[in-house]
Parts: sequence; C-alpha cells; structure tokens
Amino acid sequence: MSTAVNRAPAVHRASAVNPAWRYGRPALVLLLAGLFVGVPLWLVAVTSAKPQAEAITPNLDLPRHWQPASNYEGAVSQGEMLHGFLNSLLVVVPSVALVLILGAGAAWVFARRKSKLVSAAYAICISGLLLPPAVITIVMELRQLGLAGTRPGMIAVYTGMYLSTSIFFMTGFIRAIPVELEEAARMDGASPLRIFRQIILPLLRPVIATATIMVMLYAWSDIFYAFFVLGGGDKATLPLNLYKVASAQLYLNNWHLVFAYVVVMSLPMVAIFLVAQRKIVSGITSGAVK
Repeated sequence: MSTAVNRAPAVHRASAVNPAWRYGRPALVLLLAGLFVGVPLWLVAVTSAKPQAEAITPNLDLPRHWQPASNYEGAVSQGEMLHGFLNSLLVVVPSVALVLILGAGAAWVFARRKSKLVSAAYAICISGLLLPPAVITIVMELRQLGLAGTRPGMIAVYTGMYLSTSIFFMTGFIRAIPVELEEAARMDGASPLRIFRQIILPLLRPVIATATIMVMLYAWSDIFYAFFVLGGGDKATLPLNLYKVASAQLYLNNWHLVFAYVVVMSLPMVAIFLVAQRKIVSGITSGAVK
C-alpha cells in the first residue's frame, strides 16, 4: 500500500515535466539549427548587399546602404560566371547521368543475384561510402591515362566517387520490389533490357531523384578534386573559378563581390533542392529503410 502511495507523486511529477520538455526539445532543435545554419546564410546574404566600405569586415549587421544589383552584376561580369557555369554543366550533367545508369544497372544485379561473388562485389562497390578517395593516386592514374586536366577525367572522378551512394540506395529499393513483376514480364517474352527499362527504372523514380540531387549538390560545389584534376584554365568550374579569381587578388577586400558570387553560384542548386525536397526524403527512406 505504501509503495502505491509513494509512486503516485513520482508519476504526477513526470507528467508535469514531460509536457514542457516535449515542447522544449523542438524549440531547442530549431534554435541550434538557426545558429549553425541560419547565421552563416544571413552573413552571406547581408554582406552581398553591402557596399565595399561596409563589407571590408563582414558582420551580421544590415547594410546602411543597399546595393545588391551592382554587387551581383559585378560578380557575374568580373568573375566570368557564365563561362564557369557552362563548364560546371559540362562536368556535372554527364557525371549524374553515368552515376544513375551504372548505379541502377549494378543495383538490379546485386538485388536479384544471390551468391558469394555477388555479395563480395556489392561490398566492394559500397565501400566507397566509408573509404575516402586518394587524391594523389587519382591524379597519377589520370596522368597515365592522359585524362588529367580534361573534362572526361573529371567526369570519371565524380562518377567513381558517388557511384557507391547510388548503388546503396537503389539496391535497397529494388529488393523491396516484388520479383513477381519481373517473372510475369519474362513469361510474356520480355528481354532483360526491356524489363529493366519498363519496370525497374519507372519504379526507381524516387531514388533516382534523390541520387540526382545529391550528386549535383556535391559535384556543383566541389573545389578540392576539381583543383587537382582540372587545375583551372579555360575548363574551370564555378567553385574553381571563384577560388582562382579570389587567390589572384581580383577581389582583394571586396567581400561584397565574393559573397555575391557565392549567392549566385548557389541559386541553381537551392532552387532544385526546394522543388524536389519531398522526393529526396522519400527516396532516402525507400532505399535505406525498406
């Protein structure tokens, strides 16, 4: 009897604390997200709209004099953004296409074939999720193949880097697709290529959308591997071009132009992400959870 009496206050105290903590946790998460994500974004946005005198020391203050139009115009013209935009498209788009095609084909084999050899090959393919690429080895191999400083070499690097992610998500998704759909198509006389093209690929749309956006986001903003593979010149991508012009002191103390360049360079990926954010979530959950 005494035990039951003693438990009642504890239960009452827990019920009194839980509601506050239940509403406090989301608020804490939003606060941390605002600090770690919102503050840098705000710094970039307000600095890109300031005149040079106010932007010499970047801070979170609002501009006293707004001049975003001239800043963005100067960043586009002086930073050769149109040329860099074209170079980025010529590298990113083929890389995404190869990652999707090769990843979907390999994932279909890994999901349907059951053997020790296939399991070992799958483990090797997804090992790229954990093992970082060796830059020195990549550059040396590209030089031996005559692909160093070329767009095909850069495309090959991006394809190899992000193929593991594509195979991982697509294999998990295909395993959840009923095998009876493929067996029925085979009974109707469909070839493997037709089954892959008309059954597997349409069902893979959520994961394909996710892989497309993820690879585009990573490759579009990459400067590390582009620096070692392309090395600048007339094939410089947008991030590499930004680094080149900044290191050449074209934007010495012109932080308003540097941040304006960053904003314009990020706009295409931000727009794609906002449009397809639902497909990103559905593709990740379908490929990893199922």
